[in-house]
Amino acid sequence: MKKTILLLTFNFLLFTVSAQEIALVKYKGGGDWYANPTSLRNLIAFCNNNIGTKINPKPQDVEVGSSDIFQFPFLHMTGHGNVFFSETDAENLRNYLISGGFLHIDDNYGFQQYITKELKKVFPDKELVELPANHDIFNIAYKFPNGLPKIHEHDGKRPQAFGIYFEDRLVLLFTYESDLGDGWEDPEVHNDPADVREKALKMGANIVKYAFEH
Repeated sequence: MKKTILLLTFNFLLFTVSAQEIALVKYKGGGDWYANPTSLRNLIAFCNNNIGTKINPKPQDVEVGSSDIFQFPFLHMTGHGNVFFSETDAENLRNYLISGGFLHIDDNYGFQQYITKELKKVFPDKELVELPANHDIFNIAYKFPNGLPKIHEHDGKRPQAFGIYFEDRLVLLFTYESDLGDGWEDPEVHNDPADVREKALKMGANIVKYAFEH
């Protein structure tokens, strides 16, 4: 019990020092964790310019099994391919999340089958649950009355936002069939219309604001 209290206190102090920092999660398994190299930089700029955040403009890369993740209240993870969490990775990520951290996982297409399996190592007793359209995360800064927006089309499936809760706090968000990260990239990467990019960035800002305030 004492060890747990010390861990939580230590983590809280780290979060306080780095109150507005974002990092991209590096993981094993061969998947392209680096898939959208310009996306977080653009999302951070949008948030700093529009919702009053003061996030470091240069996001960091951090190994999922490293204690360095505790320096960041917000982690982002993406990719197309395979993911593998060792026992150490899974335990580290679980401790991070239950200590106040937040993880946003964005399926960049083909990611879902791998990440859902690995999340069972992190929370064996929990399931991803779909968030309703009236959840605060869709309304906290910008209004999305229909829930998660569609940014890129792949299989004709509707976009869905799933979450994992710990003691009534949303600690993990998994965005599926939306491709938010593609919408955050530099305009010339995907040649998306301006309104589509704006929609993606506004939803991203909602996620950041929600994570920082809950």
